[in-house]
Amino acid sequence: MSKIPHEIITDIFQQLPVKSLLRFRSLSKPICSLIDGPDFIKFHLYHSITAKSNHSVILKEWDLFTVDFDTLSDAVEVKHHPLYAAGGTEVIGSVNGLVFLRHSERNLAVYNLSTREWKKCFVVEIKPPRRDLITGYVYYGFGYDSVGDDYKVVRMAQFVREDEGGGGGGGYGDGGGGLGCEYEVRVYSLKNDKWKKIEDLPICLKLLSKQFFHVLHRRGYGVFAGHALHWIIPQRRQLGIRDCVLGFDIRNDKFFELPQPNYESKGMSFQVDIGVLEGNLCVMCNYEHVCVDVWVMREYGMKESWCKMFSVQGIKWIGAFMFLRPLIYSKDGGKVLLEVNDEKLVWYDWKNKHAKVVKIRGGPNSYGSEMYVESLVRINDGDRNGWKKQQEIDEEEEKRKADRKKRDNFLSVGFKLKL
Repeated sequence: MSKIPHEIITDIFQQLPVKSLLRFRSLSKPICSLIDGPDFIKFHLYHSITAKSNHSVILKEWDLFTVDFDTLSDAVEVKHHPLYAAGGTEVIGSVNGLVFLRHSERNLAVYNLSTREWKKCFVVEIKPPRRDLITGYVYYGFGYDSVGDDYKVVRMAQFVREDEGGGGGGGYGDGGGGLGCEYEVRVYSLKNDKWKKIEDLPICLKLLSKQFFHVLHRRGYGVFAGHALHWIIPQRRQLGIRDCVLGFDIRNDKFFELPQPNYESKGMSFQVDIGVLEGNLCVMCNYEHVCVDVWVMREYGMKESWCKMFSVQGIKWIGAFMFLRPLIYSKDGGKVLLEVNDEKLVWYDWKNKHAKVVKIRGGPNSYGSEMYVESLVRINDGDRNGWKKQQEIDEEEEKRKADRKKRDNFLSVGFKLKL
């Protein structure tokens, strides 16, 4: 190995999956130092993102599943995450190979699915500011602060009057988010394991909650793109208020309103949702569940950079587009993977207007989805005991699979002999 140039070893290693790299750490101290080095971790992550290698789709239901992006065939339940024993764990977001997990407001964790490093988050209790208020809906978002090199969680807790209940009530006849509600916003730093309270909240935040809106299709999870998290403030037709994209810059902890595209009217009313497509913020303009236009912001923050990428409509076996979210382009760039109605993944060829359902074995019947890229990104500064444990678990699983295969082959041969 010493005769092979360092650049060649690095180039080969950055193309490998994390599982292989974890094993190669035991080859020698120089190899271990290379793989653990911050520069290599960045190179490996960058290569995986640009080459669309080492990607998976997370299926989020009561339990969590992953599906390899290259095959999109078999779902594997994630049983080894830190909140697994609690059940009903949610994936709020995924950034650079790290996922933010929530089981309850008191049970939060950041986890690397590939290395199995994790950290339980210190939690500041949510307390209503007055006795006549109770906690309503709690919004979360997970993102990366590139300036401070820190992963952050944003928590926005809504407080409503007790006689209005905790479902996001507040008047205006739509059961959601009147000006009488209040909010508390805090930001958690993974690096410091501390929460910071945000002051000077925008008045539009009071209109964020609308009954059932953010519960359906997991709209309460902030979408990370650029350097900010984003939520939709839903329209209030009776007040003449249109959909608004509310952003929160995690570098300076400031709220802002993001400019939107010049949507087409098409003679129909529409609902706006937000997502992220390969790092770029996108909006989905849903026209009465009949047609969905997908717009992508190519240069973050610039209104003129909005580009209408494609429209989805007229798919016979989809009765209505209740919800649609683009996830990732195919490697050849000719198709896009869509999550449709919380129940299926669909490859869509927007040039030929052709759609094909992705058949996944072993997964849940309904789910939300999240793209995930394998990475070596560190969570803890200590030694990587979790890596060694993972290797032992993987070796045991492979041994069990091999034993099952031998048993099945033996039974098959015995059955044939009997015949």
